[in-house]
Amino acid sequence: MAFGLIALIAGAASALMFASIVSGALISLVLFYLAPLPLMVASIGWGPLCASLGGIAAALGLGALFGLPYCIAFAVTVALPAWWLGHLVLLGRHVASATPPATEPPAAPEIEWYPVGRILLWIAGFATLTTIAALLTLGTDADSILGTLRRGLMRVLSTTDPQAASEAGPFVDALVRIAPAGATIVAMMTLTLNLWLSAKVTATSGRLRRPWPDMMTAELPPMTLAALCVALAFCFTGGLLAIIAQIATAALMMAYALTGFAVLHTLTLALKSRTFWLGSTYAVVVVFGWPVIAMVILGLADAVFGFRQRFLRNRQPPPLPTS
Repeated sequence: MAFGLIALIAGAASALMFASIVSGALISLVLFYLAPLPLMVASIGWGPLCASLGGIAAALGLGALFGLPYCIAFAVTVALPAWWLGHLVLLGRHVASATPPATEPPAAPEIEWYPVGRILLWIAGFATLTTIAALLTLGTDADSILGTLRRGLMRVLSTTDPQAASEAGPFVDALVRIAPAGATIVAMMTLTLNLWLSAKVTATSGRLRRPWPDMMTAELPPMTLAALCVALAFCFTGGLLAIIAQIATAALMMAYALTGFAVLHTLTLALKSRTFWLGSTYAVVVVFGWPVIAMVILGLADAVFGFRQRFLRNRQPPPLPTS
């Protein structure tokens, strides 16, 4: 009974946060982006089944109140990522430990938890999926999608300043070109933030059934670099394929930016003023945005040259003399 009640409460909270965007208030945008949080907390704290029940109930409720498009949008952008990412956080397998001496009792089997880097890759996949699904609601080809985006931006500008809207054609065109990648970055960061917050909430409540992972060890699978190169190549083709490739490229680059922060945390371990440098870096990235490119480069360089492994290997103490 309590399990079902928790699922319904999480689903209702998530649905209300998702539907708040209809009000048009500025705070509703924050609630809209935090909509996966209650279902993620339910998934990590009470299991993926709890999140799936709450997500299904919330999607059906939104469909009954606002129509089928809201039901599908909630299921794809909120319920599905919350359920699956919560499942991955709790995913683990037993690993055989070293055989203890005969005089000692057998050790408990160790658990290898799902790597953080692979979870980042799944987040990038969901960000790509949700952005593509949102763009396909605007049209089925590149011209119609970009045209709808341009008309929407021009309409917003004309309501605020009609004279400026007539002179902002080149600026609007440039903004339309980068809008799909920008939406992907926002989706990537909000999903990552929601997952981190939900894990913190469950850890604080004592319901997190896995140890807190070492974020400094987060690394993407080796084939991710090849996928990024393929996506970059398709960005120069044109049409809908180029837009999809730009979305995938933006998501993968943000994944490498997050691993770049992990590299930065590792490489600054020996600094006395480590807190100052890390805090300054985060502040500059949050305020200006574009310095995140340095984190992308750092994450890519670590994937190619293995900076973290070299740094940690050099920090190990020398072996003791044998004689």
